[in-house]
Amino acid sequence: MNIAQEADALIATLMATPWGQVSASIYETGRLVTLAPWLAGHDERIDYLVRTQRPDGAWGAPDGYSVVPTLSATEALLTAGATEPARKGLAALHRQLPRLTDLPDMPAADLIVPALIALINAHGAGDPLPLPPGLDSSRIERVRRAVSSGATPPEKLLHALEVAGLVSGGQNSIRPTAIGTVGASPAATAAWLGSGALPDADSARRHLEAVVTRYGGPVPVGLPITVFERGWVLSWLARANVPVEVPPEMVADLRAAIGPSGTPAGPGLPADADTTSVALHALALHGMARDPESLLAFDAGEHFCTWQGEDGFSISVNAHVLDAFGAYAASRPDRADAYAEVRERLARLLAERQRPDGSWDDRWHASPYYATLSCVLSLSEYGGPGFTSAVARAQAWVLSTQRPDGSWGRWSGTPEETAYAMQLLLLPEAMLDREVEEEHQQAAARGYAYLQQTGEMSDYPPLWHDKDLYTPLAVVRAAILAAQHVYTSLALTGQIRM
Repeated sequence: MNIAQEADALIATLMATPWGQVSASIYETGRLVTLAPWLAGHDERIDYLVRTQRPDGAWGAPDGYSVVPTLSATEALLTAGATEPARKGLAALHRQLPRLTDLPDMPAADLIVPALIALINAHGAGDPLPLPPGLDSSRIERVRRAVSSGATPPEKLLHALEVAGLVSGGQNSIRPTAIGTVGASPAATAAWLGSGALPDADSARRHLEAVVTRYGGPVPVGLPITVFERGWVLSWLARANVPVEVPPEMVADLRAAIGPSGTPAGPGLPADADTTSVALHALALHGMARDPESLLAFDAGEHFCTWQGEDGFSISVNAHVLDAFGAYAASRPDRADAYAEVRERLARLLAERQRPDGSWDDRWHASPYYATLSCVLSLSEYGGPGFTSAVARAQAWVLSTQRPDGSWGRWSGTPEETAYAMQLLLLPEAMLDREVEEEHQQAAARGYAYLQQTGEMSDYPPLWHDKDLYTPLAVVRAAILAAQHVYTSLALTGQIRM
């Protein structure tokens, strides 16, 4: 495989599909079945839900990740009159919900779950579903009252506007973006459209039609993700020194997207520290460093928040913020001391949050390999010499968790997680021009063979957090190409033996 050619082809897809390449979502598709039966592709959405149902009646991934998609799909199929798959979904929910003690930390889950349970119970199809332990309906009721009052909701809420239902009175305080989306969410856009005759309704309807046409009926959980996708792809490839031709206008557009308050992942979303950091890091790696001052708006004191009013904490966001500040200082000899206090504080924070087994976990990705790689790369490149032991503990954890077939993964081996693990073992040494330890070489060789066997997949298991798990396909492909390039480059220079 010619990795440079593959990377060039990947960059070309970013230009050809500027809204982004995102997997379809069971949750979001289910909401469109209920909210927009008039929209083209309705039968195809129902068929998608029926086809993706698991044998046990649920949908989605293990460990609590199935609750939100199963609630959405079951409610949608009840609405559509698909009795048998809805019955199996209800049975799965009656088994799951009473035992659910740890709902995954995903956007708006505490609003989505009570809202969908109420909708399902309103169908009167059997015994009412219980709320999981620790959840109640008080917050969703406050949201609905706020939206119906006509008050402008927080920008972050627009991404999950569908939880408010088709509430009259509040829709006039909300407007679609220039491209017609509300909250970069098909479900939110459909909910807004269903509230009545509204200005800009034609724009929103055309946007939905464009999305469902592209996906053949089912829809993703978030679109567009233009800045997010380009930032991650360019940073993955550049950090691994993958030779690639990046169109100048792509880099220029990325630079222009970053305003005084940062940049959102795409139109309809609030600016966030994660996308802003990765975009700034990508720009620095491509020779267009700009001052990361906009990130200071997200400084919460002890850590950087993802956005204003965040209800949680993300370790990967803070690792990416360190990347942005570190890359800026490294690329500007005249500013080598810039933001030194912030960089030192962030490095200490990352090290303090490392788990006893050597890994990290995060609220924006289901796999600890993603969070661990984010922290290891940031500490290795921008943390200084005081964090070598943290990096070594992380690498020891990676070695101990490789699967017999050479892969790595939380639930099963995946190309995405294998790529992260390989970079964990190889990139710190490549950055510092050090000899790769024999044990690392052998494990990476097994991972490389696994990636060669899986080939260029057109789909990858969803692991990224939104309202539902999803896959940013181009981003994952870039991570895999980066891992393969690092391995083959080290082999060519004699630092590892193939």
